[in-house]
Amino acid sequence: MTILNNLPHKKDERRALRNNLKPPEAKLWSALKSGQLSGRKFRRQHSVGEFILDFYCPQEKLAVELDGAGHFTASGNLHDAARTEYLNAVGIRVIRFENKLIWSALESVLQTIESSFSGR
Repeated sequence: MTILNNLPHKKDERRALRNNLKPPEAKLWSALKSGQLSGRKFRRQHSVGEFILDFYCPQEKLAVELDGAGHFTASGNLHDAARTEYLNAVGIRVIRFENKLIWSALESVLQTIESSFSGR
């Protein structure tokens, strides 16, 4: 069995990202942590293979990604498509939100995440 989650060589990078969350990530994390959303546990800055996910719910095999301006370029779109394809191939669903939605429509973002849970 190949280990894909939290590879040791990504540990320092994961820790640095956790310790330096961008403001939209910090705000969403405050709504996801401690099982606040339908009792689901989320991890922040969890790695799968070579990719570090913003938020990951192991119970749902669901990655939640926040996208800033860098994602809305040709190279950003290609990177995101490859990342999503890889994650889907290992059984992880990916949902993406634009950073600014965290400020303008947090409740809607949380409802969308919750509605993607299995059995919903």
